[in-house]
Amino acid sequence: METHKSNQNFVFNAFDLIRFAWEKKWILIILSSIAFILSIIYSLNITPRYKSDVVLFPASAVSLSKNLLETYSIPTDNRDILTFGVDDDAERMMQILHSNQIKDHIARKFDLMSHYRIDPASAYPNTQLDHKYKGNVKFRRTEYMSLEISVLDEDPQMAADIANEIAVYVDSVIRNMQQLRAAEGLAIVEKEYLLSEEEVRHLGDSLHRIRRLGILDYESQASALNTAYANALAQGNRETGEQIMKKLNILAAYGGAYVELSKKMDGEIERLKQLKVKYASAKMNANLTLPHIFIVDKAVRPERKAVPKRSVIVLVSTVSTFALALLLLLIMNNVKARS
Repeated sequence: METHKSNQNFVFNAFDLIRFAWEKKWILIILSSIAFILSIIYSLNITPRYKSDVVLFPASAVSLSKNLLETYSIPTDNRDILTFGVDDDAERMMQILHSNQIKDHIARKFDLMSHYRIDPASAYPNTQLDHKYKGNVKFRRTEYMSLEISVLDEDPQMAADIANEIAVYVDSVIRNMQQLRAAEGLAIVEKEYLLSEEEVRHLGDSLHRIRRLGILDYESQASALNTAYANALAQGNRETGEQIMKKLNILAAYGGAYVELSKKMDGEIERLKQLKVKYASAKMNANLTLPHIFIVDKAVRPERKAVPKRSVIVLVSTVSTFALALLLLLIMNNVKARS
């Protein structure tokens, strides 16, 4: 019973609303017509803007040297220089795309202050430029994990040029940041590599001086000389024993240094081999570059305007005016009824 009564109230209220709108039809028609005409005039005075897009994938953030040189290292993942980037790579690139570095470069290159007709002497010109730029340049991740750069502009060719320039420059920004860090790493490794080379050279010179005294292999020589000295004494060969003793004295004086230098030499040569690989890797990272993006679609000059959608503006304005006018008439009628 209550449901039936509620349905009756709903039908009754809807019927009353339609009847009320019919009674006020001329007011509603006049107001809606005025809104229709004004919205047409307004939409015709809006400067059309054109949209151009670039679609790209970020490259995987992997080390060139580890992929191309270090064949002995155990890989930590299966990505290489041809792999598309993952979520983290896309998020990092999105952050760079939104950076002031990109915006400032585009503003300078295309003289956006003049292009957007912003007076540099006006109040807050940079704020106006920032507002215009963010309104016309958009970045988003697509459902296919790619990145889309969209540019709106009154000049269709300018829209395409800005979009393509952003794609090119974001690659340059990433490359410059990485090369700066790689150059610092190269300087550190190069310094250690050169110091290690100098140390090997110094140890080699010291060993050469000891070898000139006749010490070539301490352990084998010590064993052989001791045996020979014992034989000379057993045979009563005093002269030979004295000559052998001189060699033993030299061996005793410099043998320890020889052993110590030999061990240092072996360790430093091994260190130098490792530094040589790191040095080659650092040089590759600092001097060689590969693109950090895969461009799927370059921006092209659009043929049709993207905004404004005049039919949408007119429709929304007319319907909104009709609904607002009807609501105000209902309120006025309700106020009169209660007074």
